[in-house]
Amino acid sequence: MSSAPPSSVLRSPRLWLGTGIIVAVVSTLFALLYVGGNVNPKGNLRDLPVALVNSDKGVDANGKHVNFGDQVVSGIKKSAASNDSFDWQVLSREEADKRLGQGKLFGALVVPKDFTAAVTGLTVPQQKEALRPTLTVLTNQSAGSIGSSMASQANQKVAHTASAQLGKELLKRAGGQGAQLAPAAQLMLADPVTVEVADGHPLGGHSAMGLSAFYYALVLLVCGMLGANVINSQVDTALGYFHSDFGPFRMRMPVRHTSRVRTLAIGAVLMLASSVVMGSLVEAVTVGILDMDASHLGLLWLYSVATIAVVGVSALALLAVFGTPGMLLSAIVFIAMAVPSSGATVPLEALPGFFRALAEFEPLRQITGGLRSILYYGAQADAGLTRAWASMGIALVAAVLFGFGVTRFYDRKGMHRIARPTEETDAAQVPAAV
Repeated sequence: MSSAPPSSVLRSPRLWLGTGIIVAVVSTLFALLYVGGNVNPKGNLRDLPVALVNSDKGVDANGKHVNFGDQVVSGIKKSAASNDSFDWQVLSREEADKRLGQGKLFGALVVPKDFTAAVTGLTVPQQKEALRPTLTVLTNQSAGSIGSSMASQANQKVAHTASAQLGKELLKRAGGQGAQLAPAAQLMLADPVTVEVADGHPLGGHSAMGLSAFYYALVLLVCGMLGANVINSQVDTALGYFHSDFGPFRMRMPVRHTSRVRTLAIGAVLMLASSVVMGSLVEAVTVGILDMDASHLGLLWLYSVATIAVVGVSALALLAVFGTPGMLLSAIVFIAMAVPSSGATVPLEALPGFFRALAEFEPLRQITGGLRSILYYGAQADAGLTRAWASMGIALVAAVLFGFGVTRFYDRKGMHRIARPTEETDAAQVPAAV
């Protein structure tokens, strides 16, 4: 009598339910995190740092000192009192340049030293060729293109508002002098200030408009995460836990019973060695072949290797502790939560509070900050590099303690991945129940 054919695995409710839950969770999380962090940057904008620089020397007129630069700055501060979208910081030009060169400002509005002299010169009757006063808007793409654009738009808006306010005062003054103004002169006095836009911290042409640090950081992160997955699979194959398929051929090594702690240690050693290869190749390709703007190449190489190693060891720890679900956890931690909280495209000041909190410990934020310091800010320690190294060290210690601590616990409890020969013999000697 022939046996019945096996039923199709597609008839298994467990298969459908398990797969459905996993893909539903992944798709929901990625949609919430990716889109939720970036969908409303203007609505979430809080305290974007922008400088107000007043270099105006003022002039003495009719026995009193006049300074229209002070008037412009005080007007902006007064109008911003009820709006917390921007953090207007009154700074000297030297301090503003310093902070622009550290990525701590997204832009600045500069009042030149001859601003008042130029404004008052517009209403002097005997002056034949009056020079229009200027306000300069400084951008900073190195701090993030979207944040720089937001700051630039806000600076230009307040500059034109200040020009209109000055225009009212100039027209009133000209009327008090009884001057007959031509229509063209009236139009110039109504909006007397020329607003110029300049780059506050220029970058090279091969810096992806201030995004090369983010893309480079993302490459390092992906190398570490995917490298860990490859190494984990290769180690398990070499120990005989997994088989390898090469087209129609399957290869399986004899099982070599190895403790979980030792297995993780083998993977970590391979990860450290592989990070040297991957970090070197990433820098060689991006700088040597693609001609990405970069200096401090030795430091960049060391940073690249260290980043890949730390991310890789962390991912290996998740795989060792959680098994197959560790791969999904790595994708959530290193990609789904990391990218929207990195502050690389949309600034942290334009993200919801949840993502600002994530940015305090999510790796991509710290990695990008360190790379910005190396690539854009002369490797200044207080431009994000010190924080990046410290975060990397903390992450490595936490991953090692977590990974080896939990796997040691598994080993001590006898929770081996495959039953050892002595355990198999003992199980075979147990009499079957009658």
